[in-house]
Amino acid sequence: MTAALVRSLGDFDLAEECVQDALVAALEHWPREGVPDNPGAWLMTTARRKGIDRLRREKRHQEKVAQLEMTTSAPASLPDERLELIFTCCHPALARESQVALTLRSVAGLTTPEIARAFLVPEATIAQRLVRAKRKIVDAHIPFRVPERSELPERLEEVLAVLYLMFNEGYLSTGRRGATDRDLASEAEWLTGLVTELMPEEPEALGLLALMRFHLARAAARFDEHGDIVLLRDQDRTNWDRVRIADATRVVSRFIALDRPGPYQLQAVIAMAHTDATSWEETRWPDIVRAYDRLLEYGDSPVIRLNRAIAVRHLAGPARALAEVDALSGDLERYHLYHATRADLLRDLGRPAEARAADRKALELTENPAERALLERRLS
Repeated sequence: MTAALVRSLGDFDLAEECVQDALVAALEHWPREGVPDNPGAWLMTTARRKGIDRLRREKRHQEKVAQLEMTTSAPASLPDERLELIFTCCHPALARESQVALTLRSVAGLTTPEIARAFLVPEATIAQRLVRAKRKIVDAHIPFRVPERSELPERLEEVLAVLYLMFNEGYLSTGRRGATDRDLASEAEWLTGLVTELMPEEPEALGLLALMRFHLARAAARFDEHGDIVLLRDQDRTNWDRVRIADATRVVSRFIALDRPGPYQLQAVIAMAHTDATSWEETRWPDIVRAYDRLLEYGDSPVIRLNRAIAVRHLAGPARALAEVDALSGDLERYHLYHATRADLLRDLGRPAEARAADRKALELTENPAERALLERRLS
């Protein structure tokens, strides 16, 4: 809904305020009058009307008011409008970090703290990026539209980065949504599919789509009946979605045929190596480590090195893996999965007191309910 309003009003802040006003109006009217047959349409209509009222009070926007009044009853095409908004937020006039932060806020609806956790930076930094990005869009008169085909490649990297972070936030949500909310991840997959339709010969877009589908194929097995996390090695693989895995595998075939490898494609290959295995013991760890080695050639990220070390554990043992993990302490000291990984390795090495200290540190750094429950079970 916010995406449609931003497109109509041309103002991020005004659109967000109108959505909030509509929600307040619903809380006032629905208990007395009953929930309407189409709550989403009611909220959209109310938010649009409030936007029109706001613009009416500003004389310089009279032409925009007339346009809005003519389109108030027109149905919104949510996926297309969301895609337009993503490409608008990823305009090359904006700094890359601002592009991603603004899209996650305006399209995915993430809060500033959630975006800060995704970037591993302070909340104040994200807040400043959002303010600067919104001001730049207004000052530069950046249009709300999907760019011409010739303009698409220059924005693709940023668009895919946004969709990747949006998917990750939904796959194991933090903050207000809770760990079992799959909607955001499914929306990210849907939007990535739209990008591949726009750009069918872009292998990285296909790589990201395959990666998402491999992960979503395991979604039903990732939590037990109590909502607790089930680690990959303990998941019931008969609950994995084999149809979705087959779809993802076909997408892998498409990007392999294009023969232009990239980081999303390599992550998809890693995910495929996990879903191919009929049991944890049959996982192709050598292939996974090689894929991580190639992934590091595209960007030497401490998070990638952490994940590589987890795979190394199954080839060279926990002592070798722990040495690689400990080398990342300066970069990942505030990252809860760094400490959780250390705890696992320390337990394998027979150092339970140190493992408990690492788990306590991980617990201190995560707000995710399912992750906290897992860590608390370990500590108990």
